[in-house]
Amino acid sequence: MVVIIEPKATDEQIQNVIKHLEDYGFQIHKSVGVQNTIIGAIGVKPDFDIRKIKILDGVADVYRVTAPFKLASRNFHELNTVIDIKGTKIGGNEIVIISGPCSVENEDQIFKLAEIVSKSGAKILRGGAYKPRTSPYSFQGMGEEGLKLLRKAADKYGLLVITEVMESAQIDIIGKYTDIYQIGARNMQNFPLLKELGATNIPVMLKRGLSATIEEWLMSAEYILSSGNPNVILCERGIRTFERYTRNTFDISAIPVVHKKSHLPIVADPSHATGYRDQVPPMARAAVAAGADGVMIEIHHDPEKALSDGPQALLPETYLKLIDELKTIAAAIGRELN
Repeated sequence: MVVIIEPKATDEQIQNVIKHLEDYGFQIHKSVGVQNTIIGAIGVKPDFDIRKIKILDGVADVYRVTAPFKLASRNFHELNTVIDIKGTKIGGNEIVIISGPCSVENEDQIFKLAEIVSKSGAKILRGGAYKPRTSPYSFQGMGEEGLKLLRKAADKYGLLVITEVMESAQIDIIGKYTDIYQIGARNMQNFPLLKELGATNIPVMLKRGLSATIEEWLMSAEYILSSGNPNVILCERGIRTFERYTRNTFDISAIPVVHKKSHLPIVADPSHATGYRDQVPPMARAAVAAGADGVMIEIHHDPEKALSDGPQALLPETYLKLIDELKTIAAAIGRELN
């Protein structure tokens, strides 16, 4: 249920509305916008008479949210959520670029690539220290040593860090080094992990599951939001279909659908979506044109020797050329590339 507060309502009136909702057993989430204050009343009470709230002083309107996701719904939060991380804003007019290698392999590699990321004007360095791999015999990441190198390289070039967390036991150690937690596709419905990340104050980027519907994806975001962390970024990284010529099927249409249904920012990952470097630039260009709030791109200076996902990593010169192209597309639709 969503309660719209009158613009001139007093703090006392707002608190009275909240008290009534809590007395009826609802969980409360308040959203303060430029023009309106909205109170989300969370709880399954199909027979509740909304007139009990509608008559209270300071209430402009009350209506039920029919979508199963409540806090992620645009009905609850009409304006786009903009997540500000040390001055870098995700979800506003600027399109954020996140780039770096699939995995941190050694000090020389991550510093070389961090320099290229900085040169491109991107603000966020990606790199895996703990890697979820299909095969148990594949490279699993450097662990905390990789996190230290990632943080050190990012700090040298004035970049933010995003890296993947795979299990609850890693939250604290990764939290010492990262600015954004990444939840991979395989963990999209790891609900205990999502709830624990919801109890932190570090932003979370939630990748769409391999076969997840948009509703299932937004419901996973709801776990994080309902646990107290409002800083959720969605990431479209392709879904599994019958097609064999691409690694996954890149669902570009999910970008405008998410923007219509939810206030949360959405980032596109054409690298994992396609799996082949020649397909990454056109899909990155399409994602920006479709309205993505960010693009995450894997790069490597020697992809043939990369320890993971070398075939999808762009060479530095291709990456820098792509960034220039994305700037042109962003300008054409009235946005800027950050």
